[in-house]
Amino acid sequence: MRRDEFLKTLAALAAAGALPLSARAAPTWKMMIPANPGGGWDTTGRALGKAMIDAKVADNVTYENKGGAAGALGLAQFVNGSKGDPQALMVMGAVMLGGIITGKPPVNLSQATPIARLTSEYNVYVLPANSPFKTMADVVAQLKKDPGSVKWGGGSRGSTEHIAAAMLAREVGVDPARINYVAFRGGGEATAAILGGNVTVGGSGYSEFAEYINTGKMRAIAVTSPQRLKGINVPTLKEQGINVELGNWRGVYGAPGITADQRKALTNAVLAAIKTKSWAEAMEKNAWTPAVLAGAEFDKFVDDEFALLRATMAKAGML
Repeated sequence: MRRDEFLKTLAALAAAGALPLSARAAPTWKMMIPANPGGGWDTTGRALGKAMIDAKVADNVTYENKGGAAGALGLAQFVNGSKGDPQALMVMGAVMLGGIITGKPPVNLSQATPIARLTSEYNVYVLPANSPFKTMADVVAQLKKDPGSVKWGGGSRGSTEHIAAAMLAREVGVDPARINYVAFRGGGEATAAILGGNVTVGGSGYSEFAEYINTGKMRAIAVTSPQRLKGINVPTLKEQGINVELGNWRGVYGAPGITADQRKALTNAVLAAIKTKSWAEAMEKNAWTPAVLAGAEFDKFVDDEFALLRATMAKAGML
């Protein structure tokens, strides 16, 4: 075989994902982040992109933020614009599942290709520094007195902080349908609303609020974990007599229509990236918990999560 023919064959195999990573040039990847800048998905996507470059499975990673509708707008753009692209990734997670259940968008997550679950994170509830309330007990007392007067700020409708707020209301004897939940398109918007005192209480992953909690601009009053988070002195809801526990996992999907070999190559690239030092540093900095799951196990997990979240939301009066 002539050299030019050999190179053409090699390029074709690489494009199809049929060569091992070591035999291919590291490509440029496209990362869809279906949320505005500044939130958990944004942080996850950019940390993963950096780790992919560090793992030498990517020469470059480009990012596109498309917020709204619990990730459904970004999902639609990803599904319609990335068909068959073996170098396209989309960040997703429990929030997207909840949004699909409540919003019933025209696109479906099953149109894209599952790759891997990466992390899990519990939510923290915070008050603005100048809030007249000091504890979750204060918030609950006001919630019982006048549910509409307590503005809960967080991610899109169906997000884990929305679900947890509805579950909390139900646990303390308040109709979940009466909670005043203010949804934001991304963590940056929610953070600005909390800092500006435009909501009573805000909820999100701890990593999104850590900087403001540490500098005293927000007061952390509860976490949704089963026990206190390591190194973080914030009481759980359960400690405070509210039987609510809810985690928020994040993962990545590939484009629709990629081949089995391309999916395997994409999965291997992601798994190589999360073994890097930069990914370990991101995990520690953001207080993420490792929750790696890939292949058929991840497929089954997503199906089970849809069923579990739908049941939880129905019980909390959200459907």
